[in-house]
Amino acid sequence: MNFFTCDHCGARLFFENTTCLSCGCTIGFLPQEGRIASLEPAGNGLWQRTGGGGLLWRKCRNYEVEGVCNWMIPAHEAAEYCPACALNRTIPDISDPAKKALWAKMEAAKHRLCYALLRHRLPLIPKSVDEARGLAFDFLADPDPRFDEGRSPDRILTGHQNGVITINLAEADDAVREKMRLDMREVYRTLLGHFRHESGHYFWDRLVRDHPAIDEVRAVFGDERLDYGEAVRRHYAEGPPQGWGERFVTPYAAAHPWEDWAETWAHYFHILDTLESAAAQGVHLMGEKGVYPLRDPYVHPFGDVLDDWHALRIVLNSLNRSMGLPDPYPFVISPAIAAKLRFLHDWIG
Repeated sequence: MNFFTCDHCGARLFFENTTCLSCGCTIGFLPQEGRIASLEPAGNGLWQRTGGGGLLWRKCRNYEVEGVCNWMIPAHEAAEYCPACALNRTIPDISDPAKKALWAKMEAAKHRLCYALLRHRLPLIPKSVDEARGLAFDFLADPDPRFDEGRSPDRILTGHQNGVITINLAEADDAVREKMRLDMREVYRTLLGHFRHESGHYFWDRLVRDHPAIDEVRAVFGDERLDYGEAVRRHYAEGPPQGWGERFVTPYAAAHPWEDWAETWAHYFHILDTLESAAAQGVHLMGEKGVYPLRDPYVHPFGDVLDDWHALRIVLNSLNRSMGLPDPYPFVISPAIAAKLRFLHDWIG
């Protein structure tokens, strides 16, 4: 995530800000430009950058009406929703305040994912525009057993199928998600991580499945024609193979080549987003040749990106331990995993 400041007063802003807490300006994200801007009314429900001039903008409907977005739409476009919110196919019952609060967390995570995908110039095409190749999100809540005549209802499973990413609303509940993490003996489970992982499955279909050079991907991640259901069943019954950490970034990545790709994809975006945030904030690190600034991961060779990440993750983990918190990145990138990350980086490029 890049570094943003208020155009009016220079105060620092977070990606999710709708108001500058220093000067009170309205804040909006301009996806076409990849930047936050301070805005002032221009009449008729339109907005312009502070000081006037340039394009006129409208708020995304989920910004104007629901307050779960801060993205803007050029006034000359007919779209009601911004590029991120246009991907929604199903949202929770927002008449329930608790569900609306969880949906807001969903949107915050999804918008961060969309920022990174746009930064990579990857396609964000809604299924409502392209049914065959588009992307859609279903945010669904588990059935309430009180209204299910005593039966045990099936839980909503987070996953991807044919361009539709389904995420269980409970994943936005910190307490529920942490319990699931402990029950599944995971070292890491975040809402943003789910979005990144499932988007990896979607982009496998877009970038790999029909590519004439798919055998190059199979040489790195394995043959995805392996029976998926049986592979996942075996993973949960037997666990990952011995020595999995040398070849897979997580135990689940060892279950099937599709999961290896999706887990590696998620970690690739963990790494780039964190490095971009640190570099944009002017973070310097101590290296073998002295103190040096972190480099923008989007413009430097991937070898530099990995070097910077190896150094930064140690700092991040050390800072958290100083606060009595768990490591934010409790993973080890072996040479084999680094090779997969590099391959994925080159394939996206």
